[in-house]
Amino acid sequence: MSFRTIVVVFLSLMTVIMCGVVPLIGIDPVTGEGLALLSIADVISGLTQEPTQASRFFLLRLPRVFAGALVGASLAAAGSALQAILRNPLAEPYTLGISSGASLAALATIRWGIDHIWGINSVGIAAMLGAMTTMGLITYLATYKRSLSGNSLILAGITISLFCGAATLLIQYTASFSEIYRFVHWMMGGLDVTGYQAITQSLVPIMIGLGLLFYFARPINTLSAGTTATAMLGFSPAKTRFWVFFAVSLIVGSSIAIAGPIGFVGLVIPHWLRGIVGPDQRKLLPVCIIFGAGFVVFCDTLARLIFMPAEIPVGIITALLGGPFFLVLLARLPNKIWSN
Repeated sequence: MSFRTIVVVFLSLMTVIMCGVVPLIGIDPVTGEGLALLSIADVISGLTQEPTQASRFFLLRLPRVFAGALVGASLAAAGSALQAILRNPLAEPYTLGISSGASLAALATIRWGIDHIWGINSVGIAAMLGAMTTMGLITYLATYKRSLSGNSLILAGITISLFCGAATLLIQYTASFSEIYRFVHWMMGGLDVTGYQAITQSLVPIMIGLGLLFYFARPINTLSAGTTATAMLGFSPAKTRFWVFFAVSLIVGSSIAIAGPIGFVGLVIPHWLRGIVGPDQRKLLPVCIIFGAGFVVFCDTLARLIFMPAEIPVGIITALLGGPFFLVLLARLPNKIWSN
């Protein structure tokens, strides 16, 4: 077993342990200040006796950890696949504008009062449709009278992102003050979920999307070497791109339905891990899922505890950590990013 494998296994175990411990950490419910650690014995006994501790653990903290892990794993896997298939280090759902399109569709659904239809949370459906529409439009703009390239997709994504941002401002301008507060808070990206309804509604499309990425892992590897190599090995570049884009749309739309737009997870995690486990998606994807989950859970824990008893949205923490990483990437790889 190589040293890198030992490091990955050790860090993975630490990530799993952290996700198990985080639900026990929170603000003291008695004083409202300071940290308090829930006792596992109190949680277990609360199932049959005093339900307060058990309710706080199973209905508030555990769903939040599940949501953060699911969102982080999804965004990291999506970013890994996009960077490989487009051969561009800046490719991820946030920079490609997919998150902006999904957010616009979700906000429009909330603004028009159709976020719950027939007992179904239509925000998730709208976010998925918005992500798919945005991905299709970006692909069309990138391929219109030119070959599909990572640079073209990035530029097209920036264009779509600016348009969706302007449309989002228009929706906010026409909304009431209470709706504006809800929109702004949602756009920051947060994991203030209660119960498991939002998680269960998004779990199936996310699992389908991740399953597609694993199924096309080998074609993604060949496509990262170019369309010629992909065709020589018997894979269809167009088919691979279509299913990867479809999977990413499912993943991003469902993740945004849970937590709103959370940026830079799909940029930071794949780049960090690619230097450890290599570019092979069959190895990189599962590791990105583990560490992406741990990264968002860790950031959300910081968001809960830094200014306690107040909480800040986790999207602010990921942006503060991911923004400098993005600038360092631009500074280190300027020629590679803008070359053909």
